[in-house]
Amino acid sequence: MSPQKTHKWVFPARFRAGVYSWKSSKLASQRLREAVSEIKKVAKKDPVTAADGAVKLLEKLWPALEHIDSSSGALGSAVNKALDALIPIIVHAPAEPKIRDNWLERLWQAMEEDGVDYLAPVGDRWGQLCGSVYVANKWAENLLPTVRACWTDLNPGNYFYGTTACLSCLLSASRYEELLDLLALYGRPFWHYRRYGVDALLAMGKKSAALEYARASEGFTKPDAAIDRACEDILISSGLHQEAYRRYGLSAAQGNSYLARYRAVSKRYPMIAPTDILSDLIATTPGEEGKWFATAKELKLFDFALQLAERSPCEPKTLTRAARDFVEIEPVFAFGAAMSALRWLSQGWGYEVTGADVTEAFDMAIAAAENAQIDDPSSQIHRLINQYSGEGARFVRQCLAHRLSIH
Repeated sequence: MSPQKTHKWVFPARFRAGVYSWKSSKLASQRLREAVSEIKKVAKKDPVTAADGAVKLLEKLWPALEHIDSSSGALGSAVNKALDALIPIIVHAPAEPKIRDNWLERLWQAMEEDGVDYLAPVGDRWGQLCGSVYVANKWAENLLPTVRACWTDLNPGNYFYGTTACLSCLLSASRYEELLDLLALYGRPFWHYRRYGVDALLAMGKKSAALEYARASEGFTKPDAAIDRACEDILISSGLHQEAYRRYGLSAAQGNSYLARYRAVSKRYPMIAPTDILSDLIATTPGEEGKWFATAKELKLFDFALQLAERSPCEPKTLTRAARDFVEIEPVFAFGAAMSALRWLSQGWGYEVTGADVTEAFDMAIAAAENAQIDDPSSQIHRLINQYSGEGARFVRQCLAHRLSIH
Protein backbone atom coordinates (compact mmCIF):
# COMPACT_ATOMS: atom_id res chain seq x y z
CA MET A 1 0.00 0.00 0.00
CA SER A 2 1.15 3.53 -0.80
CA PRO A 3 0.36 6.65 1.24
CA GLN A 4 -2.15 9.02 -0.24
CA LYS A 5 -0.20 11.80 -1.90
CA THR A 6 -3.11 14.22 -1.61
CA HIS A 7 -3.64 14.00 2.14
CA LYS A 8 -3.38 17.43 3.77
CA TRP A 9 -1.98 17.39 7.26
CA VAL A 10 -2.66 20.20 9.72
CA PHE A 11 0.35 19.65 11.99
CA PRO A 12 3.28 20.50 9.62
CA ALA A 13 2.51 24.22 9.78
CA ARG A 14 2.81 24.01 13.58
CA PHE A 15 6.20 22.30 13.45
CA ARG A 16 8.21 24.57 11.20
CA ALA A 17 11.90 24.94 11.96
CA GLY A 18 12.47 27.36 14.84
CA VAL A 19 8.75 28.04 15.31
CA TYR A 20 8.89 27.71 19.12
CA SER A 21 10.76 30.06 21.42
CA TRP A 22 12.57 29.50 24.72
CA LYS A 23 9.44 29.52 26.89
CA SER A 24 7.14 27.56 24.58
CA SER A 25 7.37 24.16 26.27
CA LYS A 26 3.69 24.07 27.25
CA LEU A 27 2.45 25.18 23.82
CA ALA A 28 4.75 22.77 21.98
CA SER A 29 3.57 19.87 24.18
CA GLN A 30 -0.04 20.73 23.40
CA ARG A 31 0.66 20.94 19.66
CA LEU A 32 2.43 17.60 19.86
CA ARG A 33 -0.61 15.97 21.46
CA GLU A 34 -2.82 17.47 18.77
CA ALA A 35 -0.55 16.16 16.01
CA VAL A 36 -0.57 12.65 17.48
CA SER A 37 -4.37 12.74 17.69
CA GLU A 38 -4.55 13.82 14.05
CA ILE A 39 -2.30 10.95 12.95
CA LYS A 40 -4.10 8.35 15.08
CA LYS A 41 -7.42 9.41 13.60
CA VAL A 42 -6.12 8.85 10.06
CA ALA A 43 -4.59 5.51 11.11
CA LYS A 44 -8.05 4.05 11.70
CA LYS A 45 -8.85 4.27 7.98
CA ASP A 46 -5.48 4.55 6.23
CA PRO A 47 -2.56 3.14 8.27
CA VAL A 48 0.07 3.74 5.58
CA THR A 49 -0.80 7.40 5.17
CA ALA A 50 -0.84 7.73 8.95
CA ALA A 51 2.61 6.12 9.19
CA ASP A 52 3.92 8.50 6.55
CA GLY A 53 2.50 11.37 8.60
CA ALA A 54 4.20 9.99 11.71
CA VAL A 55 7.54 9.93 9.91
CA LYS A 56 6.96 13.49 8.74
CA LEU A 57 6.27 14.63 12.31
CA LEU A 58 9.38 12.90 13.66
CA GLU A 59 11.46 14.59 10.97
CA LYS A 60 10.21 17.95 12.14
CA LEU A 61 10.63 17.47 15.90
CA TRP A 62 14.17 18.67 16.46
CA PRO A 63 14.09 21.63 14.02
CA ALA A 64 10.85 22.84 15.61
CA LEU A 65 11.77 22.26 19.26
CA GLU A 66 15.51 23.02 19.36
CA HIS A 67 15.15 26.52 20.87
CA ILE A 68 12.81 25.52 23.72
CA ASP A 69 14.04 25.36 27.32
CA SER A 70 13.48 21.68 28.10
CA SER A 71 15.14 21.67 31.53
CA SER A 72 11.86 20.98 33.38
CA GLY A 73 11.51 17.62 31.64
CA ALA A 74 7.90 18.31 30.63
CA LEU A 75 8.71 18.60 26.93
CA GLY A 76 10.84 15.46 26.97
CA SER A 77 7.97 13.59 28.61
CA ALA A 78 5.56 14.85 25.95
CA VAL A 79 7.93 13.74 23.18
CA ASN A 80 8.30 10.28 24.72
CA LYS A 81 4.53 9.87 24.96
CA ALA A 82 4.20 10.91 21.33
CA LEU A 83 6.83 8.39 20.26
CA ASP A 84 5.10 5.65 22.25
CA ALA A 85 2.01 6.31 20.15
CA LEU A 86 3.65 6.92 16.76
CA ILE A 87 6.29 4.18 16.54
CA PRO A 88 3.74 1.32 16.59
CA ILE A 89 1.82 3.07 13.79
CA ILE A 90 4.95 2.99 11.63
CA VAL A 91 5.88 -0.55 12.67
CA HIS A 92 2.49 -2.07 11.84
CA ALA A 93 1.72 -0.13 8.65
CA PRO A 94 1.33 -2.54 5.66
CA ALA A 95 3.72 -0.55 3.48
CA GLU A 96 5.48 -1.66 0.33
CA PRO A 97 9.25 -2.30 0.73
CA LYS A 98 10.24 0.84 -1.19
CA ILE A 99 8.02 3.00 0.99
CA ARG A 100 9.38 1.51 4.20
CA ASP A 101 12.95 1.93 2.97
CA ASN A 102 12.16 5.58 2.33
CA TRP A 103 10.77 5.95 5.87
CA LEU A 104 13.88 4.38 7.35
CA GLU A 105 16.19 6.69 5.43
CA ARG A 106 14.19 9.72 6.51
CA LEU A 107 14.11 8.62 10.14
CA TRP A 108 17.84 7.90 10.14
CA GLN A 109 18.53 11.37 8.78
CA ALA A 110 16.32 12.83 11.49
CA MET A 111 18.23 10.91 14.19
CA GLU A 112 21.54 12.13 12.80
CA GLU A 113 20.38 15.73 13.05
CA ASP A 114 18.67 15.38 16.44
CA GLY A 115 20.56 17.59 18.87
CA VAL A 116 19.31 16.11 22.17
CA ASP A 117 18.36 12.53 21.27
CA TYR A 118 14.62 13.14 21.27
CA LEU A 119 14.44 10.29 18.77
CA ALA A 120 16.47 7.78 20.79
CA PRO A 121 13.39 5.52 21.22
CA VAL A 122 13.21 5.28 17.42
CA GLY A 123 16.68 3.73 17.36
CA ASP A 124 15.76 1.47 20.26
CA ARG A 125 13.07 -0.16 18.08
CA TRP A 126 14.84 0.04 14.75
CA GLY A 127 14.67 -3.69 14.11
CA GLN A 128 10.88 -3.61 14.39
CA LEU A 129 10.70 -0.53 12.18
CA CYS A 130 12.60 -2.45 9.48
CA GLY A 131 9.47 -4.52 8.95
CA SER A 132 11.23 -7.72 7.86
CA VAL A 133 14.15 -9.96 8.75
CA TYR A 134 15.75 -9.19 5.40
CA VAL A 135 15.80 -5.43 6.00
CA ALA A 136 16.88 -5.85 9.64
CA ASN A 137 19.82 -7.96 8.44
CA LYS A 138 20.85 -5.29 5.94
CA TRP A 139 20.85 -2.59 8.59
CA ALA A 140 22.68 -4.80 11.07
CA GLU A 141 25.47 -5.44 8.56
CA ASN A 142 25.81 -1.70 7.93
CA LEU A 143 25.92 -0.77 11.61
CA LEU A 144 27.98 -3.61 13.08
CA PRO A 145 31.45 -2.33 12.04
CA THR A 146 30.90 1.03 13.72
CA VAL A 147 29.59 -0.50 16.95
CA ARG A 148 32.48 -2.97 17.10
CA ALA A 149 34.98 -0.19 16.46
CA CYS A 150 33.55 1.92 19.28
CA TRP A 151 33.52 -0.95 21.76
CA THR A 152 37.02 -2.22 20.99
CA ASP A 153 38.72 1.18 20.86
CA LEU A 154 41.64 1.42 23.29
CA ASN A 155 40.44 4.94 24.14
CA PRO A 156 36.94 4.26 25.52
CA GLY A 157 34.18 6.83 25.45
CA ASN A 158 33.22 6.81 21.78
CA TYR A 159 29.50 7.27 21.29
CA PHE A 160 27.48 6.06 18.31
CA TYR A 161 23.83 7.06 18.16
CA GLY A 162 23.06 3.94 16.12
CA THR A 163 24.18 1.44 18.76
CA THR A 164 20.74 0.40 19.96
CA ALA A 165 19.52 0.34 16.35
CA CYS A 166 22.19 -2.26 15.61
CA LEU A 167 21.30 -4.32 18.69
CA SER A 168 17.61 -4.10 17.82
CA CYS A 169 18.26 -5.28 14.26
CA LEU A 170 20.29 -8.27 15.44
CA LEU A 171 17.46 -9.20 17.79
CA SER A 172 14.78 -8.84 15.09
CA ALA A 173 16.91 -10.91 12.71
CA SER A 174 17.19 -13.70 15.34
CA ARG A 175 20.99 -13.39 15.37
CA TYR A 176 21.01 -14.06 19.10
CA GLU A 177 24.48 -15.53 19.62
CA GLU A 178 26.03 -12.77 17.55
CA LEU A 179 24.15 -10.20 19.60
CA LEU A 180 25.43 -11.68 22.87
CA ASP A 181 29.00 -11.83 21.54
CA LEU A 182 28.77 -8.18 20.54
CA LEU A 183 27.47 -7.15 23.97
CA ALA A 184 30.40 -8.99 25.56
CA LEU A 185 32.69 -6.46 23.92
CA TYR A 186 31.19 -3.64 25.97
CA GLY A 187 33.12 -3.39 29.21
CA ARG A 188 30.29 -2.32 31.54
CA PRO A 189 26.94 -3.91 32.45
CA PHE A 190 24.93 -1.05 30.94
CA TRP A 191 21.26 -2.03 31.06
CA HIS A 192 20.20 0.10 28.11
CA TYR A 193 22.27 -2.25 25.94
CA ARG A 194 22.07 -5.48 27.96
CA ARG A 195 18.26 -5.58 27.83
CA TYR A 196 18.66 -6.75 24.23
CA GLY A 197 20.77 -9.63 25.53
CA VAL A 198 18.00 -10.55 27.97
CA ASP A 199 15.49 -10.59 25.11
CA ALA A 200 17.84 -12.72 23.03
CA LEU A 201 18.24 -15.30 25.80
CA LEU A 202 14.47 -15.39 26.33
CA ALA A 203 13.93 -15.91 22.61
CA MET A 204 16.35 -18.85 22.84
CA GLY A 205 14.27 -20.32 25.65
CA LYS A 206 16.97 -19.72 28.27
CA LYS A 207 14.97 -18.11 31.06
CA SER A 208 17.42 -18.90 33.86
CA ALA A 209 20.31 -17.47 31.88
CA ALA A 210 18.23 -14.39 31.01
CA LEU A 211 17.48 -13.83 34.69
CA GLU A 212 21.14 -14.07 35.65
CA TYR A 213 22.12 -11.82 32.75
CA ALA A 214 19.67 -9.18 33.95
CA ARG A 215 20.75 -9.49 37.57
CA ALA A 216 24.36 -8.94 36.53
CA SER A 217 23.38 -5.39 35.55
CA GLU A 218 21.98 -4.50 38.98
CA GLY A 219 23.78 -1.78 40.86
CA PHE A 220 25.48 -0.25 37.84
CA THR A 221 22.48 1.67 36.56
CA LYS A 222 20.39 3.74 38.98
CA PRO A 223 17.52 3.46 39.46
CA ASP A 224 17.22 -0.29 38.90
CA ALA A 225 13.44 -0.29 38.42
CA ALA A 226 13.68 -1.28 34.75
CA ILE A 227 15.94 -4.22 35.63
CA ASP A 228 13.60 -5.22 38.45
CA ARG A 229 10.65 -5.23 36.03
CA ALA A 230 12.55 -7.43 33.58
CA CYS A 231 13.49 -9.92 36.31
CA GLU A 232 9.93 -9.85 37.62
CA ASP A 233 8.52 -10.61 34.16
CA ILE A 234 10.85 -13.59 33.78
CA LEU A 235 9.87 -15.07 37.13
CA ILE A 236 6.15 -14.53 36.51
CA SER A 237 6.40 -16.15 33.08
CA SER A 238 8.01 -19.12 34.83
CA GLY A 239 5.11 -19.38 37.27
CA LEU A 240 7.22 -18.22 40.23
CA HIS A 241 4.77 -15.55 41.40
CA GLN A 242 5.70 -15.61 45.08
CA GLU A 243 9.42 -15.21 44.36
CA ALA A 244 8.68 -12.48 41.82
CA TYR A 245 6.61 -10.60 44.39
CA ARG A 246 9.11 -11.05 47.20
CA ARG A 247 12.14 -9.99 45.18
CA TYR A 248 10.83 -7.47 42.67
CA GLY A 249 7.09 -6.90 42.95
CA LEU A 250 7.24 -3.80 45.14
CA SER A 251 10.36 -2.16 43.72
CA ALA A 252 9.21 -2.63 40.13
CA ALA A 253 5.77 -1.10 40.71
CA GLN A 254 5.13 1.93 38.53
CA GLY A 255 2.62 4.73 38.96
CA ASN A 256 2.38 8.48 39.26
CA SER A 257 0.62 8.19 42.63
CA TYR A 258 0.63 5.90 45.65
CA LEU A 259 -2.76 4.52 44.63
CA ALA A 260 -1.47 3.85 41.10
CA ARG A 261 1.50 1.93 42.55
CA TYR A 262 -0.86 -0.22 44.60
CA ARG A 263 -3.05 -0.93 41.58
CA ALA A 264 -0.01 -1.89 39.48
CA VAL A 265 1.08 -4.44 42.08
CA SER A 266 -2.39 -5.84 42.77
CA LYS A 267 -3.05 -6.29 39.05
CA ARG A 268 0.09 -8.41 38.66
CA TYR A 269 -0.47 -10.38 41.86
CA PRO A 270 -4.20 -11.11 42.24
CA MET A 271 -3.35 -14.14 44.36
CA ILE A 272 -1.97 -11.95 47.18
CA ALA A 273 -4.38 -10.36 49.66
CA PRO A 274 -4.89 -6.62 49.02
CA THR A 275 -4.20 -5.82 52.67
CA ASP A 276 -0.87 -7.63 52.49
CA ILE A 277 0.12 -5.73 49.37
CA LEU A 278 -0.81 -2.42 50.97
CA SER A 279 1.08 -3.19 54.18
CA ASP A 280 4.16 -4.22 52.21
CA LEU A 281 4.05 -1.06 50.10
CA ILE A 282 3.67 1.14 53.17
CA ALA A 283 6.76 -0.48 54.63
CA THR A 284 8.77 0.69 51.59
CA THR A 285 8.05 4.37 52.38
CA PRO A 286 8.81 4.90 56.09
CA GLY A 287 7.65 8.28 57.36
CA GLU A 288 5.14 8.66 54.52
CA GLU A 289 2.31 6.52 55.88
CA GLY A 290 -0.24 9.31 55.46
CA LYS A 291 0.27 9.31 51.72
CA TRP A 292 -1.30 5.84 51.60
CA PHE A 293 -4.55 7.16 53.08
CA ALA A 294 -6.32 7.30 49.71
CA THR A 295 -5.32 3.74 48.90
CA ALA A 296 -6.64 2.40 52.21
CA LYS A 297 -9.84 4.36 51.66
CA GLU A 298 -10.18 2.86 48.18
CA LEU A 299 -9.99 -0.60 49.76
CA LYS A 300 -12.66 0.47 52.26
CA LEU A 301 -10.22 -0.02 55.12
CA PHE A 302 -11.64 3.02 56.83
CA ASP A 303 -10.19 2.56 60.33
CA PHE A 304 -6.78 1.77 58.87
CA ALA A 305 -6.97 4.82 56.61
CA LEU A 306 -7.57 7.08 59.60
CA GLN A 307 -4.66 5.49 61.42
CA LEU A 308 -2.41 6.24 58.46
CA ALA A 309 -3.60 9.85 58.41
CA GLU A 310 -2.56 10.10 62.07
CA ARG A 311 0.93 8.70 61.58
CA SER A 312 2.36 11.20 59.10
CA PRO A 313 1.20 14.24 57.10
CA CYS A 314 -1.58 13.77 54.57
CA GLU A 315 -2.78 16.40 52.12
CA PRO A 316 -5.72 18.15 53.90
CA LYS A 317 -7.69 18.51 50.66
CA THR A 318 -7.51 14.75 50.16
CA LEU A 319 -8.88 14.22 53.65
CA THR A 320 -11.67 16.75 53.20
CA ARG A 321 -12.63 15.26 49.86
CA ALA A 322 -12.87 11.84 51.50
CA ALA A 323 -15.09 13.32 54.22
CA ARG A 324 -17.36 14.86 51.61
CA ASP A 325 -17.62 11.61 49.66
CA PHE A 326 -18.51 9.52 52.71
CA VAL A 327 -20.44 11.95 54.88
CA GLU A 328 -23.69 10.10 54.23
CA ILE A 329 -22.62 6.46 53.92
CA GLU A 330 -19.68 6.29 56.38
CA PRO A 331 -20.15 9.30 58.66
CA VAL A 332 -17.79 8.07 61.41
CA PHE A 333 -14.99 7.75 58.87
CA ALA A 334 -15.94 11.10 57.33
CA PHE A 335 -15.75 12.79 60.74
CA GLY A 336 -12.31 11.31 61.38
CA ALA A 337 -11.08 12.40 57.95
CA ALA A 338 -12.35 15.96 58.42
CA MET A 339 -10.76 16.16 61.87
CA SER A 340 -7.46 14.95 60.42
CA ALA A 341 -7.70 17.63 57.76
CA LEU A 342 -8.12 20.29 60.46
CA ARG A 343 -5.23 18.86 62.43
CA TRP A 344 -2.79 18.97 59.53
CA LEU A 345 -4.03 22.41 58.49
CA SER A 346 -3.36 23.61 62.05
CA GLN A 347 0.19 22.29 61.74
CA GLY A 348 0.75 24.22 58.54
CA TRP A 349 0.40 21.40 56.04
CA GLY A 350 -1.35 21.70 52.71
CA TYR A 351 -0.74 22.95 49.18
CA GLU A 352 -1.99 26.45 48.37
CA VAL A 353 -4.40 26.45 51.31
CA THR A 354 -7.20 29.01 51.39
CA GLY A 355 -9.82 29.93 53.97
CA ALA A 356 -12.35 27.96 51.95
CA ASP A 357 -10.31 24.78 52.53
CA VAL A 358 -10.44 25.33 56.29
CA THR A 359 -14.14 26.10 56.45
CA GLU A 360 -15.02 23.15 54.22
CA ALA A 361 -13.14 20.76 56.52
CA PHE A 362 -15.03 22.24 59.47
CA ASP A 363 -18.41 21.97 57.73
CA MET A 364 -17.72 18.35 56.76
CA ALA A 365 -16.81 17.52 60.35
CA ILE A 366 -20.05 19.05 61.67
CA ALA A 367 -22.20 17.33 59.02
CA ALA A 368 -20.54 13.95 59.56
CA ALA A 369 -20.88 14.28 63.34
CA GLU A 370 -24.59 14.95 62.96
CA ASN A 371 -25.04 11.87 60.75
CA ALA A 372 -22.98 9.73 63.11
CA GLN A 373 -24.68 11.17 66.19
CA ILE A 374 -21.38 12.38 67.67
CA ASP A 375 -21.92 14.77 70.59
CA ASP A 376 -20.59 18.33 70.61
CA PRO A 377 -18.23 18.20 67.60
CA SER A 378 -17.52 21.94 67.80
CA SER A 379 -15.93 21.48 71.23
CA GLN A 380 -13.77 18.68 69.85
CA ILE A 381 -12.69 20.91 66.97
CA HIS A 382 -11.98 23.77 69.37
CA ARG A 383 -9.76 21.56 71.54
CA LEU A 384 -8.02 20.15 68.46
CA ILE A 385 -6.99 23.44 66.88
CA ASN A 386 -5.97 24.96 70.22
CA GLN A 387 -3.36 22.23 70.68
CA TYR A 388 -1.12 23.89 68.10
CA SER A 389 0.68 27.19 67.78
CA GLY A 390 2.33 28.80 64.83
CA GLU A 391 1.11 30.46 61.68
CA GLY A 392 -0.97 27.52 60.49
CA ALA A 393 -2.89 27.26 63.75
CA ARG A 394 -3.51 31.01 63.86
CA PHE A 395 -4.81 30.92 60.30
CA VAL A 396 -7.20 28.04 61.08
CA ARG A 397 -8.53 29.74 64.24
CA GLN A 398 -9.04 32.99 62.33
CA CYS A 399 -10.96 31.20 59.55
CA LEU A 400 -13.18 29.35 62.04
CA ALA A 401 -13.73 32.11 64.59
CA HIS A 402 -17.22 32.90 63.32
CA ARG A 403 -18.31 29.28 62.93
CA LEU A 404 -17.05 28.26 66.37
CA SER A 405 -18.88 31.17 67.98
CA ILE A 406 -22.11 30.04 66.33
CA HIS A 407 -21.67 26.43 67.32
